[in-house]
Amino acid sequence: MADMTRARVSMQELIAQRRRAGFVGRGVERAAFRTNFDLPPEDERHRFLFHVHGNAGVGKTFLVRELEQLAREKGALTAYLDESVDSLPEAMAAIGRQLGAQGARFKELERLLAAHRERRHEAEAAALATLDTEDAGPSVGSLAVARAGLVGLGMVPGVGAFAGVLDAGQLAQGADRLRAGLSARLRTQEDVQLVLHPERVLTPVLLKELTDAAATAPWIVLFFDTYERTGPFLDGWLHETMTGDRHGTLPATVVVVTAGQRPFDTARWGAFADFMTDVPLGPFTEAEARGLLAAKGVVAEPVVEEVLRLTGGLPVLVSTLAEQRPTDPDDIGDPSATAVERFLRWEQDPVRRSAALACALPRQLDLDVFRAAVDCDDREADALFAWLRALPFVVDRGDRLRYHDLVREAMLRMQRSRSPRGWAEQHRSLAWKFGAWRAEYETGREEFERWTDERWRELRLAESYHLLCAQDRDALTDVLRDFTDACGTDDATAARWARVLLDAGRDGDTEPVSRWGSELSRTLTEGGVPAALARLLSRADLDEPARAHARVVRGTALRRLGALEEALREYDLAVGLGEALSGQDMAAGPEQSRSTPDRDVGPGETGRAPDLPAGRGEVPRTPEGPAVPPAPEGPAAPRTPENPAAPLSDLARAHRGRAYVRGELRDYEAAIDDLDRALALEPDSPSAHSVRGEFHRALRHDDAALRDLDRGIALDPAHHFAWASRGALHLTRGDLPAARADLDRSLELNPDYVWALVRRARVWRGLGDPARRLADLDRAVALQPDWPWGRCERGDALRNAGRVEEALRDYDHVLALDPDYASAHASRGAALAALGRHEEAVTALDSALRLNPAYTWALCRRAETHLALGSVEPALTDADRACELSPEDEHARAVRDRVRRGTS
Repeated sequence: MADMTRARVSMQELIAQRRRAGFVGRGVERAAFRTNFDLPPEDERHRFLFHVHGNAGVGKTFLVRELEQLAREKGALTAYLDESVDSLPEAMAAIGRQLGAQGARFKELERLLAAHRERRHEAEAAALATLDTEDAGPSVGSLAVARAGLVGLGMVPGVGAFAGVLDAGQLAQGADRLRAGLSARLRTQEDVQLVLHPERVLTPVLLKELTDAAATAPWIVLFFDTYERTGPFLDGWLHETMTGDRHGTLPATVVVVTAGQRPFDTARWGAFADFMTDVPLGPFTEAEARGLLAAKGVVAEPVVEEVLRLTGGLPVLVSTLAEQRPTDPDDIGDPSATAVERFLRWEQDPVRRSAALACALPRQLDLDVFRAAVDCDDREADALFAWLRALPFVVDRGDRLRYHDLVREAMLRMQRSRSPRGWAEQHRSLAWKFGAWRAEYETGREEFERWTDERWRELRLAESYHLLCAQDRDALTDVLRDFTDACGTDDATAARWARVLLDAGRDGDTEPVSRWGSELSRTLTEGGVPAALARLLSRADLDEPARAHARVVRGTALRRLGALEEALREYDLAVGLGEALSGQDMAAGPEQSRSTPDRDVGPGETGRAPDLPAGRGEVPRTPEGPAVPPAPEGPAAPRTPENPAAPLSDLARAHRGRAYVRGELRDYEAAIDDLDRALALEPDSPSAHSVRGEFHRALRHDDAALRDLDRGIALDPAHHFAWASRGALHLTRGDLPAARADLDRSLELNPDYVWALVRRARVWRGLGDPARRLADLDRAVALQPDWPWGRCERGDALRNAGRVEEALRDYDHVLALDPDYASAHASRGAALAALGRHEEAVTALDSALRLNPAYTWALCRRAETHLALGSVEPALTDADRACELSPEDEHARAVRDRVRRGTS
C-alpha cells in the first residue's frame, strides 16, 4: 500500500515538500500570517492586507509562495499574480481564471472581459480616426498623438518606463480627441465606459462573483507579487476596492498580500495602517544566515564568515552557497570572486557545475530544454534535472523553471567574459535545437496558422534569442523580419518580439540589438504597430524584400484599425515593390477608385456588414455590402533557400490586402481586379476565390459569383463566409431552398455569424415563416445590438407582425446609431403611418428621400401617406416619380392607380 501511495506522488510534489520542510528564516513573518487565519474578520487584531517589501534578492517571492501554501493549508482559495499581467483587466482575468480552476464561477466577468477586448480594439480604430490625414498618410508623430490618447486614458498596458517620453500636453490632446472619437464610434454608454473606465464595469462583477466564491471556502487570499511593476495600475484600484464601496463590497474573508521593492505609499494607505501588516524584508540577520547554514551542515567558522562576507546576507545567495555544504576553508579562494563563482567552486561534481552554467543560458527551462543544454545521457539527465530543480535560486513555476535574475545575470556575465567563442557556440547549439523543434512542430501546419499558435511562437522566440546572443551574421535581420510578422498578428505578439531583442541585447552585450529592442518597444507604446513598422521601414539597410513585406503587414494593421485610405497607400507601395522584385509586368490597377452606384431598395434593404465600416459620406451604399471581410491573413513564409518565392507570396498578399480595402470602400470592380492578380499568383487561395465571389455578387455578376463561391467552398469547405455568400446569391436568384441550405451550413460552422442570421431571416420571410424570421433576427440583435442593418431588419419583421410600437423603438435605435440611414427613416415613416401619425410619417419619409432621392419604395409610401392626409397633388407627384424611376415595379404602378382613383 505504501508503495502504491508513493507511486501517486509526483517528483514536483516531493521537491516542494522538501523545500518547505527546509524553509529557514522569516519565522516571525510566517507566524503572523498563519495566526491571522485563526482570527475572525470581526476581531480587531485581524489584518486584511500584508505588504512584503525589500530589495531584489531578499527572498520576497520565496516568502510569498510559502504564504500561499500556508493559506491553502487553511482551506483558502488563492490567486497569484506577478508582472505577467500588465493591465487592470488582465489582473481581473487572472484572478477569475485561477479561482475558477479551484471551483469558483466567474462567467459574467469572462463575458465582460471578452467585450472589453473587442471594444478596446474599436477604440484603437477611433484613435487613428482622430488624425488629421495628410496626403502622405499619418506620420509617426501623429500616430504617437493618437496613441497618446490611449495612454492618456490609461488604456495602453505595459507602458512602464516609456510613459515618461510622452509630453503631458500631447497626452491631454490625444485623450480629448479620443474621447470625441469614441462618443461617435461607440454608441452605448456601457461600451464607452467599458473602454474608458473598464474598472467601473468590471469591478462590481468581480466583487459579486468573489462574494459568491466566498460562500464556498473559509478564506480567499489574493497575492500580488512584483508590485513595483504592477502597482502603478493596481495600487489605486486596490485601495479603492478595499476601503470604499463605490463598486460594491469585498467579502470580509478576503486577505490581500502584496510584495514589491518599495514600501506602501503612506499618503494613500496611511489611514489603513490599523488593518494591514507591513512586512519589511532585509538581508538575513547574522543569526538567520547562520541558522540556514547550520541547517545545511555548514558550521566551519572560516567558511561561515566568508559566506556572510560574500553574500551580505542576501537570502538567495546564502541559500545557494548553503546548498553546497562547503567545509574546507581552502575552497574560499579569491575574496573578490562572486558568490556564484564560490558556488561553482564548492560544487565538486564537474558534471553538476557544467549543468548549472549551461542551464543559465536559456531564458526558461523544462526537461527537454535541459537535455538540449546539458551534454549527458537520459538517465543522468533525470537526476541532474531533479537536483537543479531543488536549488534555491531556481524559481519553479510548474511547467517552467527559471533562474533568479541575480544569479543568472552573474552566470551569463562570467561565461561571456571567460570564453566568448564558447558562449557563441553554446547559444548557436541551442538555437539549432529550438529551430529543429520548431520545424518539427510546424510540419503540416499552414503558414497563417503558425503565428496564432502559442507553442510555435515560444519555440521561434527561443530560437531567435539564442541566434542573437550568438551574434550570427543574419540574426538581427531575420528577427526584425519576424518582428514584422509579429506585428501582423497583434500588439502583444509584437511586444514579445521587441522584448526578445531587448533581452538578447542585454545578455549578449550587443548594443545594436539592444537599441533596436528599445526603439521598437518605445514606438509600439507610443504609436502601436503602424508606428513601429514605420520605424522599421526607416532603416536604411532594410533590403527590398523585407521592405515590401513590412509594407504589406503595415497595410494590414492600418486596415484593421479602420484607416482605409492610409492602408490603401501602403498596399500601393507594397504592390510596386513586389512587382519590381518578382519581375511581374502587371498594371498597377486603376488610378482612382470607381464607385458602385446605389440601387433602389426596399425598407431595411440598405445595410452593411458590421466588419466593413464605410464612413458616412465616403462612398455610396450598396443594398447589402459584402457579408464579411476575409479573415486576417497570417504572415507569408520567410524567404529562405527552400522558399525563394516569398516575394511572389508578398505580392499576392499585397493584392489581396488592397482588394479587401477597396471592398470595404465599396470599390468592388477595382477590388476584383486586384483579386484577379492575386489569384494569378496563388490560384488555390480559398479566401481570394470566396471574397471575389462576394464582390461579384454585390455587383450582380451572378454567374461569376457562383463560379468563385463554388471554388472557394471546394478549396475550404469549413469557411462559413463562402457558404453564407452563396446562400445570399441563391436568395437573390429566388432559389429559397438552396439559399436556406447554404445559410444553414454557414450557421452550423459559425452559430454566431450575424450576417448569415439576417440573410436567413429573409429566407424565412420568403418561405412565409414569420416566427423563424423573427427568431433569427432576435438572435442577431442579441449578438450585435448596435448593428444598424440587423436592427432595422428586425424592426421590419416586428412591423409586419403588427408589433408596430416595438418596431418603432428599433428604428429609433438605428437612427441614434446612424442618423443618415435612409432605410430606417423610410421604415420608421411606414410605422408612424400605420399608427395614424401621418404628419410625422411624412417627415420621416422626407428624410429618407433627402438621403436617397431615387428611393422608389419611400416615394410610394409617401404618396400613400399624402393621400391619407388628403394632399392629392403631392401624392400624385410621388406616385408618378416612382413609376418613372421603376417602370417595371408592380407595386409602384399599383400605388399610382390607387392615388388616381382617390383623385377621381
